[in-house]
Amino acid sequence: MSRIGKKPVAIPSSVKVAVADGTVSVEGKVKLSIAIPPKVAVAVEDNNVVVSRIDDSRESGAMQGLARSLINNMVIGVTEGFKKELQIIGVGYRAQVKGKSLVLSLGYSHPVEYAIPEGLSITVTDNTKILVEGADKQMVGEAAATIRRYRKPEPYKGKGIRYADERITMKEGKSVG
Repeated sequence: MSRIGKKPVAIPSSVKVAVADGTVSVEGKVKLSIAIPPKVAVAVEDNNVVVSRIDDSRESGAMQGLARSLINNMVIGVTEGFKKELQIIGVGYRAQVKGKSLVLSLGYSHPVEYAIPEGLSITVTDNTKILVEGADKQMVGEAAATIRRYRKPEPYKGKGIRYADERITMKEGKSVG
């Protein structure tokens, strides 16, 4: 039994939710939509979105929780939005936004360019702090993870791109015996 899937999703007054043709669309500041996963039914009752199971199988319970979480994330996304903060650590490592791309200098022989996807905004402060913002939680997380992948933090000096709240376990260097 999915405990999360049973809870209804409250719809704020500034948000419109529509269910049609196997998709759920949520409209607020922006418009987001997803396909309804199999084995669940979605209905709008009063000011709530209710996700129910079609049968009592284990898979339908999992899909119920998934659908409810995705719809809840869309409602939060169109009202407040999501953000991830990244931090660049290293001498000479910096970032800047040029037009529709993020240009990163990460110690390679060439600058790394990341094309900013539609629906996201990326801002850089102090040349070392990157803020990724958007309404789609999955898109924000994927963009932040892609940027981090260009130069993961290394365990000896801690140089690289890390999440703002990430802790890196530092290793001790070679010891002369």
